[in-house]
Parts: sequence; C-alpha cells; structure tokens
Amino acid sequence: MAPKNKGGDKKGKDSGDSNSKGGGKGLKPANAINVRHILCEKFSKKEEALEKLRNGAKFDEVAREFSEDKARQGGSLGWKTRGSLDATFEKAAYDLEPSTTGNPKYVDVKTGFGYHIIMVEGRK
Repeated sequence: MAPKNKGGDKKGKDSGDSNSKGGGKGLKPANAINVRHILCEKFSKKEEALEKLRNGAKFDEVAREFSEDKARQGGSLGWKTRGSLDATFEKAAYDLEPSTTGNPKYVDVKTGFGYHIIMVEGRK
C-alpha cells in the first residue's frame, strides 16, 4: 500500500511543476509570472467586479475601481516567482494562460486576504 503513494502518481498529476500540463491548458512550466489581481474583502464586491469583467470592462480599470489592495497600476503585482505568493493564489495564477487587460482570462479564488480575481500577463 505504501508504494502506491510513493510512486509519484498523485504528485505528478497535481503539481504541474514537472510536466507541461499546466492545469490542462498545454502551458509550459514557468518559474515566474507577471500577475495582476483585484482584491475584495466582501464576496458581493468581488461578484460586482466579475460582472463588469464579463460585460467587457478592462481588467486594469476594474482593478482601479474595485481593488482594496495597495497595488497600483491596475492591480499589477509585477513579476512573482514560485513560492513568493499565497499558496492558493499561486496555484490558480500559475494555471492561467497569459492574456491582456483588454481581453483578460481570469480566475477568482478566496485566500486569507479576501477574494481575488487574478489574471496573468506573462510567464517565464
């Protein structure tokens, strides 16, 4: 029974670090991402921001209006390396494919800081 867990099967499927699966989107592994986010304390405010994004608003403009974070420049956190972000935030962010603020691909997650809407502009 112990060898089943030791075999690396589960880790290989979940980690995304050592394979090119990257959350099933065919992404190459990255050690750093250029990431933006919108941080909201309340669920209802996060939902309001998501609605604006769904209706075609630019990510950076929604971030300026809704984010309760001290990050300026439309929610930009800049380049972040693996291990430097909250684990829940980081997993979601590294699974996203890069997009632009005008046509963002985003995901929302809850961390100890609040509700985040995350987009990634670049990977390296």
